[in-house]
Amino acid sequence: MKPFRKHVAIAIDGGGIKGVICTRALMMLEEELGRPVHEVFRLSAGTSTGSIISAAIAAKLSAARMHELYVNVGESIFPKSLRTALFPLTRYRYPHEPLASALREYIGDRPIGDFWTAEPPTDLVLTAFDLVENRTRFIKPWKDEYKGWSMVQAVLASSSVPTYFPVVAGRYVDGGVGSFANPCYVAAYEIKYVLNWDPAETTLISLGTGRDPSKLKEGQADSFHAWNWIGPVLGAFLHSADDQQVHLVETFFEQLDFRRFQVDLMQPIEMDDPKSIPALIGYGEEMGRMILNDFTDRAQMIQAVPAPKGILP
Repeated sequence: MKPFRKHVAIAIDGGGIKGVICTRALMMLEEELGRPVHEVFRLSAGTSTGSIISAAIAAKLSAARMHELYVNVGESIFPKSLRTALFPLTRYRYPHEPLASALREYIGDRPIGDFWTAEPPTDLVLTAFDLVENRTRFIKPWKDEYKGWSMVQAVLASSSVPTYFPVVAGRYVDGGVGSFANPCYVAAYEIKYVLNWDPAETTLISLGTGRDPSKLKEGQADSFHAWNWIGPVLGAFLHSADDQQVHLVETFFEQLDFRRFQVDLMQPIEMDDPKSIPALIGYGEEMGRMILNDFTDRAQMIQAVPAPKGILP
C-alpha cells in the first residue's frame, strides 16, 4: 500500500447493513497501520450507513468496535414485525429507537460541535435531504446551525431511508435521496475549500458498499411494461450517480491522492437483511485486500478521450 500523504480523509457511501463491508475493511487497515483509523482520518464524510461509520471515526471508535455495532445490533435495528409484514400499508418499516439506542451506546450523543473544538479537531460531513426546502443539507460541526445538533439527531437525519425509517423532525431523510449517496466529491470540496489542505499533500479514501449485479438477462427488457422500468431505472440512477462522483473528483481535484474502493456483489443484498452479514464480512475482507494492495475500483479507470484536432477550437 502506498503511504498516505500529510492529510488523510475518508468518504463512505450509504447502504444500510452493507456498512459491514466497510467496517471489516477498516479493521484490516488498522491491523496494517498498527493504529486506530481515528488517529489517521481528520476528515470523515458519510451518507446514510456511511454517516454512522464517519461519526464513529469522529467519536474515536476503533474499527473493531464499529464492526461490533453492525454485527451485534443489526437484527434489532431491522426487526421483522407486523409493521414490516403489512408494508406498504404502513408509513415505514422500522422505528428509529433501536438505531438511536445503538448509536447512544456505541457513539454517544454529544453535540457534534464538540468534534471541531477537540484537540486535535476532527471535521465531519454528514449528508441529509431536507424535504421542506428540497435540498441536500451538509451537517458539519463547525457550522453554527448544526454544531448544537446531537450526534444521534445528525446520524438519524442522514440515514432515514424513505419507507424504511420515519422522517426526522418532519423534514429530514437519507442524504442518498439527493446526489450524494457517494460523498467523495463533498469530501474533496471540504478538503480544498474549507480546510484549505493542499490536495498535493492529501489522501482521500472512498469506500463503497458493494455494486449489485444486474438481475436482467439479455433481451428481457424488450418486453418491459411501464412498471417494469422502475427497478432498473432506479438502480441505474444510483450506480451511475456513485460513479459520477468519482469522475468529478478525478476531474476537478487532479492533485489529490484519491483512492476509490468498491466490490462487486455476486448477488443482490438488501440494505435491511442482517442475515447477509456473514457474506458481507467476506466482501469486507475482499475490500480490505484491495485497500492494502492499492487495487482501486474500475470507476477510477474512466479516462477522457481528447477530441481529434480540428473538431474543437
